Amino acid sequence: MARPFDDATRRNIAELCAGFTRLPDEGAPLLKRAAVAIALAGTEAGETGFLLTRRAASLRAHSAQWALPGGRCDEGETQAQAALRELHEELGLRLEEADVLGLLDDYPTRSGYLITPVVVWAQDEGAIVPNPAEVAAVHRISLGAIEHREAFDFIAIPESTRRVIRFHWEDRLIHAPTAAMIYQFREVLGGRPTRVDDLEQPVFAWK
Repeated sequence: MARPFDDATRRNIAELCAGFTRLPDEGAPLLKRAAVAIALAGTEAGETGFLLTRRAASLRAHSAQWALPGGRCDEGETQAQAALRELHEELGLRLEEADVLGLLDDYPTRSGYLITPVVVWAQDEGAIVPNPAEVAAVHRISLGAIEHREAFDFIAIPESTRRVIRFHWEDRLIHAPTAAMIYQFREVLGGRPTRVDDLEQPVFAWK
């Protein structure tokens, strides 16, 4: 399904996000709050896509891994505010809370974070300037790349009873937590209330 990057698509995705009921926030005192942005932006073909980064190799945690822009919430910040701040710090995008279309379910990570995905519309995203201290590369991935049937698969690992989710993009494999949150967004686009907090991360992402 083609989704041009225009006001009609923005309204449609905003309605889908508004119709999604998040799991209740039951609190997780042992997990640190974090937020990521599913930042919707135009592709070269004029379609709607999202921004995916490759983390800098110099970072102490999860270096060189694929990630949505984001990070830990500062004291007193909402998840939306944290996601917008991180977008600016990592990619130079200065967006407003009016650009937020909705929030998806919190995803608990093995490394001790509770991540909230924040869907935002990056209409004025032409001046992306990646921060080299945090971001090695940034890519625009068409929503069509996550909506086809072979985009995701699930595998078993001996270290866990939970399924590991993988997102296949071109010749790359992207794992949870990023893959899990992208997968839930794909399901929201299809009007399916799919939960992802039971999907596992690969062992290399547990630290």
